[in-house]
Amino acid sequence: MTAPLPPRPGLGAAKARLDAMLRVDHAGELAAGAIYRGQRAVLRASRTAGRTLAQIADQEAQEAEHLARFDAILIERHVRPSALAPLWRAAGFGLGAATALIGESAAHACTEAVESVIEAHYASQIEALGAAEPALVAELDGFRADELAHLDAAVAEGAHGAPAYPLLTAVIRAGCRAAIRIAEKV
Repeated sequence: MTAPLPPRPGLGAAKARLDAMLRVDHAGELAAGAIYRGQRAVLRASRTAGRTLAQIADQEAQEAEHLARFDAILIERHVRPSALAPLWRAAGFGLGAATALIGESAAHACTEAVESVIEAHYASQIEALGAAEPALVAELDGFRADELAHLDAAVAEGAHGAPAYPLLTAVIRAGCRAAIRIAEKV
């Protein structure tokens, strides 16, 4: 679980912390959509991946809805997006394509690993924001529920059967946590 950053002292500290949260959420949704696009790009060549492709398309559509909402929130709240958006897109697509090349179970393991980090990240934000931002907390809670559904679907579809599952998911989770820390700042 990603621990929230300690409160920053001084005027504007609360806004700066909220801005960092929203910047990360936006970057995460951007990358999640790219992961699913990368997976679909590879798996559409498979004759047996029809069910997985449909599932990925549905998940990608949800991530697009989340991203659209974060686009609007950033504008409403005058928050700059991550300057590394092109990197998040490229890295996400690459991760999705690479895991899909390993096979459907690895693509599902990727989804499980990413969504486990994102779900925990949303949970920590919901706790940190509490009653101060009830409308935002409600939206984050809905997004978190979607991410949990993606995680559960990935497990049900065989994520744990991926080659080198423990190593694969540990590396993906570590990469997600690093990306969160970077997107908070850049």
